[in-house]
Amino acid sequence: MSTYGEQIKERTKWFLNDRFGMFIHWGLYAIPARGEWVRSVEKISSEDYRPYFEEFNPDKYDPRAWAKAAKAAGMKYAVLTAKHHDGFCLFDSKLTDYKSTNTKAGRDLVREFLVAFRAEGLKAGLYYSLIDWHHPDYPAYGDRIHPMRENEAYKRDPATFDRYLDYMHGQVRELLTDYGKLDVMWFDFSYEEMKGEKWRATELMEMIRSLQPHIVVDNRLEASGEEGGSIYTSEPSFYSGDFASPEQIIPPSGVVNESGDSIPWEACITLNNNWGYAAADRTYKSAKTVIRKLVECVSKNGNLLLNVGPDARGEIPADSLRILDEIGQWMERNADSIYGCGQAGLPKPDWGRYTRKGNKLYAHLFEESIGPVNLAGLAGKIKRARLLSDGSELFVSRPWNAVMYPDDAFFNFAQPEHFTYPLPDDRDTVVEILLEDDNG
Repeated sequence: MSTYGEQIKERTKWFLNDRFGMFIHWGLYAIPARGEWVRSVEKISSEDYRPYFEEFNPDKYDPRAWAKAAKAAGMKYAVLTAKHHDGFCLFDSKLTDYKSTNTKAGRDLVREFLVAFRAEGLKAGLYYSLIDWHHPDYPAYGDRIHPMRENEAYKRDPATFDRYLDYMHGQVRELLTDYGKLDVMWFDFSYEEMKGEKWRATELMEMIRSLQPHIVVDNRLEASGEEGGSIYTSEPSFYSGDFASPEQIIPPSGVVNESGDSIPWEACITLNNNWGYAAADRTYKSAKTVIRKLVECVSKNGNLLLNVGPDARGEIPADSLRILDEIGQWMERNADSIYGCGQAGLPKPDWGRYTRKGNKLYAHLFEESIGPVNLAGLAGKIKRARLLSDGSELFVSRPWNAVMYPDDAFFNFAQPEHFTYPLPDDRDTVVEILLEDDNG
């Protein structure tokens, strides 16, 4: 492995162990409450967006409550939007007046977030948008997504774009020098010709590595949610990032490069259908769905970054908290099948999925079985099986009606072994299987 490859492996060690994080999209867009792209979708000018800046006063903002909710849900890290596409900064940047300290809030919301999450023992990172719909030197008229893309009055001189890049690089430097150790830098996003060296990406990554060499960076200096960039190739660029970031999708076969080697990846997924707070969006995923999708990610060597969108007053919606609480109840009993686990190296079973950590194989059962549960190809390889949630012994045996399946092992939750028994947990019943070649 190259020195660069070894550095990535060292940087992502914690990331691949922790597996489950919280994404937090929050900003001025919580006031119109129609999602974080409201300016672009509704073609709102900076002047018409200004009232939200003047109104912003999240009196219920308590990042300690956010951190406690994340920790209770079993999440190990969190990423907050320090600046989204609308250009509004939740931190006290010296390079702009368009920031939370200049609103009625009068607070550096990023600093408070970092302090709170670190106090709970969670790793903390920041999202920073490469795009800026507020900055006067960012391309507007003719751009594919800028709110003023159809307004000729917003035609910009391409020669001034470097002024924006100086500003953007300067803000990243502020975040990396004024806020202590960050664990993740999550950039978003590249599109069309706006990618790679258009951002002066080599220069930017050199600065990042010089200031915080340990930090884990995503792949979006040259990629978007639609395409992955050179991290998927055998020769990734210097700014390709440490992990891939598929958005609102779990890759069918995980993420590998051209050589077939697994690379770190993290699926970023919304809890309802919006990233930023959307008051009318009640389409929440159930705790069962989230649990199973977390398991799916881990079974493919990936992470899940689950998003919440706090409201204009600074609170995570009650529906989100209810779901997180239920996920946490499951994680409290079953987290050993998530943390430090990955692909099992076995075919996907009909009844659910496998995750694995060394010689401990975790069977995640989503469906009830007729009679004993089949473990294809594991005959003679199982030392014992326990229900992970309570440690109770399960029956590993060869039932009378399995003579035709000599290569398979079987277990059941009770006796007689050929009876059908309900799953102890219909969201995901986890069975910890110790394989015979265990040395412990």
